Amino acid sequence: MTSMPIAATLPRKTRIVTYATAACFLALLVCGPLIEASLSERLFSTALLFTAVVLTAFMTRRPAFALALPTVVFGSILIASVIKYHYLATPLLAPDLIYSVNRDLLEVAMHYPPILAALTAGVILIPGLLIVVWRLDRPVFLSHVTAHHRHGIRALGVCAAIPLLFAIDSPAGPFSAVFEKGMWQTMNDRSYIADFFASFYQTTIRIPPHAAAADTALSWIQDPAENPPLCTTKACATQRPMKSPQEHPDIISVLEESTYDPTMLALCTLPLCKHKMFQPDGRTRAHGFLTVHVWGGGTWTSEFALLTGLDHQTFGDAGLYAPYNLAPRVVHTLPDVLHEAGYRVIAVYPMSGDFINARNAYKFYGFDKFYDGQDYGLSWESSDNDLMQVFDRIYADEKKAIGNQPLFVMMLTLRQHGPHMTPLVEQLQPYDKPLFPGNFKPKALDDWINLNLANYLYRLEGSDAAITHLEKSLLDSDRPTVLFHFGDHQPSFDGSMRLLQKITPKAVSDPNFVTYYMLKSNYKPARSYDYPELDLSFAGALILDVAGVKKDDFFAANALLRDRCNGFYLNCTDKRVLDSYQNYIFHELGVLHD
Repeated sequence: MTSMPIAATLPRKTRIVTYATAACFLALLVCGPLIEASLSERLFSTALLFTAVVLTAFMTRRPAFALALPTVVFGSILIASVIKYHYLATPLLAPDLIYSVNRDLLEVAMHYPPILAALTAGVILIPGLLIVVWRLDRPVFLSHVTAHHRHGIRALGVCAAIPLLFAIDSPAGPFSAVFEKGMWQTMNDRSYIADFFASFYQTTIRIPPHAAAADTALSWIQDPAENPPLCTTKACATQRPMKSPQEHPDIISVLEESTYDPTMLALCTLPLCKHKMFQPDGRTRAHGFLTVHVWGGGTWTSEFALLTGLDHQTFGDAGLYAPYNLAPRVVHTLPDVLHEAGYRVIAVYPMSGDFINARNAYKFYGFDKFYDGQDYGLSWESSDNDLMQVFDRIYADEKKAIGNQPLFVMMLTLRQHGPHMTPLVEQLQPYDKPLFPGNFKPKALDDWINLNLANYLYRLEGSDAAITHLEKSLLDSDRPTVLFHFGDHQPSFDGSMRLLQKITPKAVSDPNFVTYYMLKSNYKPARSYDYPELDLSFAGALILDVAGVKKDDFFAANALLRDRCNGFYLNCTDKRVLDSYQNYIFHELGVLHD
């Protein structure tokens, strides 16, 4: 950028900082743009990076700063995306800057030292380094021309570089192929820089287009006679008689944070891997593998799937931010159907209602009351037993207030949330030592997985005890009750969960995206249900079926798809059936409003 005579006359500190920033720039280039998944993405990211350097050079005339600023910006995006992918299996996308950069991020970071260290370093080092570079650099770019011509050249350069940046980062520009990736590829190919900048154009809610190849002979309007009623006759009621005149059962739904049946792991054959909460009994109406839509995090999307019967992936990248952008637009929800049947609908949340816009989202979903966990002393470290004590109090108060009106409760646990890194020496027996030694090499990996599994299994004892308490207090009562609990996603174990061999049905396409579900009642409904795996999007209609609650048009169609695709949703083996359903709910029924 500068001539040799000018460079030779620069102060030594200026030359050193210029060489240092040039080295950092090259390191970023090698570790970022040049290793992205496809040639078009490598060229796209490289073009963006160099154009940013040129723009900064024309604006500041400082060559070291022109290299430093884009290096810091692009490098921060790269590092943040690597960390986010490591913990949540999704890259950094543009909406994260809007929806996730808030005090919730700090609360999460407090529990993950690497994230906290990265945030702290970023806040301190980024501005500090840029200030140092600026102070040591000199405005030598274009020094060989007169001031009059220099101003004109700089203005011309800036006016050319800005449109060039927008043209490069445009679906209609020379790198249009970068913007044509599907969501699944975006989430898995680790083209971090390309994915971040392309996501500015991929964050609008996308409705599936009308499918011309759909099976047009299918009807999605369920015969009212097929809506299963409660079985209250002596001939089919095998549990305790229901003395309550309540027309519909109470329904308690428990989202078990980061929970799966450990017997799904090939190595987990010890007796302590088996827990009652995963085992069916005479009160079980449906249970088994549950297909969820996120891995390692993203609980709010599992809440969305249960309460709306929709998969957030249907809407493209924007679906990841369902509590912000989808919840206000959803037309049909499980709480709305329950309201029609006379239910009071409440939520018991273990954290602050401000977390991921939860309080507002639940209002849009149709909840009558949102119990904020902080009002009851709950926090990240609260045990499941702590939560059950809060639930018992709230449930008793609610039933006292509403009498025989049926009640729906959506409750979330939190204790099983990562990290699972409490040292073994601080655990109770038998979790105070490696439980599965020698299964992995090198030793560091073996120690790490044993640490995480011991933490997980120890906390699972608390979950099992809490569910046992719920079953006794709810299902042993005379009041008709449905209890549904499920795992929202698998834990991450800082990425190592993917290394564990899992035993799942052959029909499961990705064993990393299955957890468990258990649906019980203290009365015998008209039928029971059995699927090789059940998509979480079908759970709401399944609850309505067991509860004998009349479904609206959407949930009636949702139940029909569940049976026609044998529990599968977006991975339904009959594409024409799925297309017919999607055409109906999106283009006839209208599940989102403007």
